[in-house]
Amino acid sequence: MHRCLVTAAAIVALAAPLLAPLSAQAQQQVQRNFPANALRGTLTVSAPPDVLLNGEAARLAPGARIRGQNNMLLMSGAVTGQELIVNYTTEQYGLVHDVWVLRDEEIAKRWPKSQEEAAKWTFDPIGQTWTKP
Repeated sequence: MHRCLVTAAAIVALAAPLLAPLSAQAQQQVQRNFPANALRGTLTVSAPPDVLLNGEAARLAPGARIRGQNNMLLMSGAVTGQELIVNYTTEQYGLVHDVWVLRDEEIAKRWPKSQEEAAKWTFDPIGQTWTKP
């Protein structure tokens, strides 16, 4: 018993310096790359898979993914009732497929809110920026 406690303490002591850089990396925000077909909008999950997208009724597609500000997957039930500013994609039948909950610096970037805007603007996939003509 005593030997197990000593071994566990030694492992923790050796691992602590290795974990410090990981926690520092976790605090840094990684730039997320959104596809060119993503649009900006507001999403409110009412009763999954039913959502309000820009104030209009919509549905989440089977297998839809909602990614939080830390880019980790969120369950739709975890954000029920919250109005979220998002970038999103739809699949061929108009169902919401991919959703990214945006951070403040991502919200500050210009992004099209409709297919018409996206058709008129120019997208830089490396800089993740849109420019108007």
